[in-house]
Formats: sequence, structure tokens, C-alpha cells
Amino acid sequence: RNPMVTIEMNYPVLPGKGEAFVTECNEVIRAMQEEEGHSSSHVYQDVNEEGSYLIVSEWESRDAFDAFLRSEAFRSKMTSWGEAEILAGRPRHQYLSPQG
Repeated sequence: RNPMVTIEMNYPVLPGKGEAFVTECNEVIRAMQEEEGHSSSHVYQDVNEEGSYLIVSEWESRDAFDAFLRSEAFRSKMTSWGEAEILAGRPRHQYLSPQG
């Protein structure tokens, strides 16, 4: 089996917008599942910091994830989050090295 790459996507969410973010986030995860190279994704909320969310996503390669970031599905979702005033700041993505 090829080593996977794990990506942490950190999202700061405005007060009162957490539920809307989770709903939208689950739509993004459904879109990811259609992408070649996607393995799994999950959304988490920081219980100690209100408005701090994390998506952990596994892909066959960094290139596969980067292609998703360039996709119309992802770009339109980011635009809709901006229009809905859901995010409190720019998301941060961190690539983690494969284990092994």
C-alpha cells in the first residue's frame, strides 16, 4: 500500500456560525469523496476554543489534494462561505508527512 498524506485544515469560524460551518463542511467532505485520490475526511471542533474547527483529510498524494483545492467544487464552496460570513479568518492547511 502506498503511503498516504494527511492534511490538517484549520478553520476559524465566527461566533454563532458553527452549525452552518459544520453543515457546509459536510458538503465539502461529500465532494472530496468524489475526488480521485481521496481516502477519508473528518471534521472536529476544538472543545477548548469556540469557533476553532479542524478537518483531517487523507489523500493518496499531495498532488491529489492540491487538485481538489483548485477544483470548482471547492472554490465555489469557499466563495459561499465568504458570502455567508461564516469564517473569521483565512483557513490554514498543513501537510503532514506520511508515516513509515
